[in-house]
Amino acid sequence: MISSVRKIAQILDCFTADEPVLGNQEIAEKLGMNVSTVHHFVRTLCQEGILIQDSRKKYRLGWKLLEWSNHVMHQQDIYSEAIPLVEELVRKYNGTVHIGMFDAGEVRFVLRVASKESVPVPTYIGARKPAYCTSTGKVLLSFNPSFIQPTIAKGLLQRAPNTITCVEKLKKELEEIRKAGYSISNNENELGLYGIAAPIQSYTGQTIAALNMVGPVSYMQGYQRQEIIQHVVKTAQLISKELGYINAI
Repeated sequence: MISSVRKIAQILDCFTADEPVLGNQEIAEKLGMNVSTVHHFVRTLCQEGILIQDSRKKYRLGWKLLEWSNHVMHQQDIYSEAIPLVEELVRKYNGTVHIGMFDAGEVRFVLRVASKESVPVPTYIGARKPAYCTSTGKVLLSFNPSFIQPTIAKGLLQRAPNTITCVEKLKKELEEIRKAGYSISNNENELGLYGIAAPIQSYTGQTIAALNMVGPVSYMQGYQRQEIIQHVVKTAQLISKELGYINAI
């Protein structure tokens, strides 16, 4: 049993930022293991959602690890630390604020705080939205290139007037978001809504979640737009700092 657990840990350690996708043969060569043995472990890991197999029959880390990461965030009292920061943002601008995490081409909202005065936004904790046309999703894609392909594989469907449906145009925008440090969704997922999002980073510097604020296009594009962007970015940085990311501020 201990030997099996050690082998599973070694297999998961093979997946890195430089090599996020690997096949059976590649894993076996890295670890000096028999290919059939690797296949046995990998198949079980896929059944449990710890690994995901793509169309080329190669593997990448799965949603289950992000779910566990979410539990770790709870254990570190990240929500108790994040909520006051988020509530301050909501009070200042009367919007709806979310924290979202990537889930197989989509964004799953793990936190939602809304002002009583804000325009209703059709979201709830646990809700999923497409990653390619939401401000939260585009931040997660821009800072995690391995998330792009599974997102594109689901299709870039037109959901609102400004939805990006061209793969090359999306990739170009993701590059711009990475340089800017924040993303915008303007009439891309929901008609009439405008979102601003920024990355939340763990102690290692990895972008594990994104913070966004959503409101009506007319308000979010108004005279306070630049100020709202700065506060969303600053709030995400403060949350990252609570996660131990030393370069957050």
